[in-house]
Order: sequence, then C-alpha cells, then structure tokens
Amino acid sequence: MPGSPFAPSPLLATQLESHYRAHHGWLAHWLQRRLGNAAEAADLMQDTFARLLASAPMQPQTPALRAPKAYLATVAKHLLINHLRRQSLERAWLAALAALPEQHLPSTEQRVEILQALQAVDAMLDGLKPKVRAVFIMAQIEGHAYADIAALLGIGERSVKRYMAEALTECVLLAPDFPA
Repeated sequence: MPGSPFAPSPLLATQLESHYRAHHGWLAHWLQRRLGNAAEAADLMQDTFARLLASAPMQPQTPALRAPKAYLATVAKHLLINHLRRQSLERAWLAALAALPEQHLPSTEQRVEILQALQAVDAMLDGLKPKVRAVFIMAQIEGHAYADIAALLGIGERSVKRYMAEALTECVLLAPDFPA
C-alpha cells in the first residue's frame, strides 16, 4: 500500500525487486539440491524473500542489501534447517502412530492437533539457549534429577534450576499459541 509506513520506499522496492531477479534462480537451485523437491524449494525460496521484505526498516547499508547473496543464503539455511527438523518430527510421529494398535489410534483431527503441538514445542525448544534446552530435555523428557543434570553438564545445581526456570517461563509464554 503506497504511502504506508510499512511499505518500502520506491528506491528500496526497486532494490528488492532487483535482488529478487538477480538471486532467486541460484537460491531456488541451491534449495532444490538440498531438498530434492522443486515445490518445497520454491516455498522456502519465497519464505526467504518474504523474510528479506519483512526485515524493515531497511536502509541502503542494511546487510540484506549490501551483501544480499550472503544474507539470503543465511536466512535460507535457517529456514531449511527448521523445515528438515519439522519433517523429521513428522516422520517420528507417523512412525509412533504406525506402532499403535488400531483401536488406540487418535482421530485424524487429533493427529493434526498433536502434530501441531509437537511442532510448537519443537519451535519453543529451538528458541532456547543450548544449555537451557539441554537442561529442559534432560529433566522433562529424559527424567534426570537436577543433581544428575548438573554432574552430566558440568554445571552447578543452582544453574540447572535457573535454566529450568528460564525454559519453563518460555513454555508459559508460548502456551497460548499451542493448539487447543
């Protein structure tokens, strides 16, 4: 929408269009080589350029405009990692479902809701600092006691408690976003 505070200036819009034309081909090819799927590569390429567009406010010295190829490659790599992790999570979920007796299978709607909840937890965990994530997983998923976690990670039990508090705070903050 022209004149909107969120719309790029005409000069910036021209630069963005120029970057898209100059770089979308190699980016699509780069993603397709890694995914082996042209449609998924095209989706991730569009998501990458959408991130570029959404990273306002952009000035001529913004890294995305000074070194667009490096910026796009970095953004695309992060999106690709997230995409592959979601696929892995979905495969693990489908394998777990396949192991259940038919009478215990959740409904199609429940399966979708559970997968969405798993993806939300995965995204939350991905947003945590590595030690906070490790402590949370060791305590909540693997069932280790705080003293054991402290020994395994070479940190104090007080740090374990602090990391757990940080992780649980993030869980609470994200809870409204989880599917019902």
